[in-house]
Amino acid sequence: MQDTDTTTRETESVFVRRLRPDDLDPVIAIDARATGRRRTEYFKLKLEMAMNETGVEVSLAAEIDGMFVGFLIARVYYGDFGISEPAAVLEVLGIHPDFRGRGVAHALLRQLNTNLLGLGVGTVSTEVNWNDPRMMAFLQNEGFQPAPRFCLDLDCESFRRREDMRA
Repeated sequence: MQDTDTTTRETESVFVRRLRPDDLDPVIAIDARATGRRRTEYFKLKLEMAMNETGVEVSLAAEIDGMFVGFLIARVYYGDFGISEPAAVLEVLGIHPDFRGRGVAHALLRQLNTNLLGLGVGTVSTEVNWNDPRMMAFLQNEGFQPAPRFCLDLDCESFRRREDMRA
């Protein structure tokens, strides 16, 4: 996930709508400003999956005065990782750097929450970089809490070396 707003709640001027295929270029541009690299293929795939695979469109765009200023990509799952209840995953949240602190991310999350409750989805999960205290503080302020499960990674090279040693 990327850097977002501060805790400001001024969201009256933020217009939130469904994310559309023609939003690809501004999504890539905002992400590139935040990450320092262009992830064109990644976002092509993410937008395609978010709009076509689940059958439920919950990915959103934010505009101020007609300018694309932020987005979130989320998906709804009807059972995953041993959870049988429907849940959403917030995959990417991006806010144009010039519009941070203006309530854009809050407006996106508020609309996502409204949409998900309407679909009968009661939980949103996401991941955040351990070394990003600003994002963790923002998400905590929005009501996110640590999940009651562990996220595990496997280093594939280490795994292969262990397998080679066993052979």
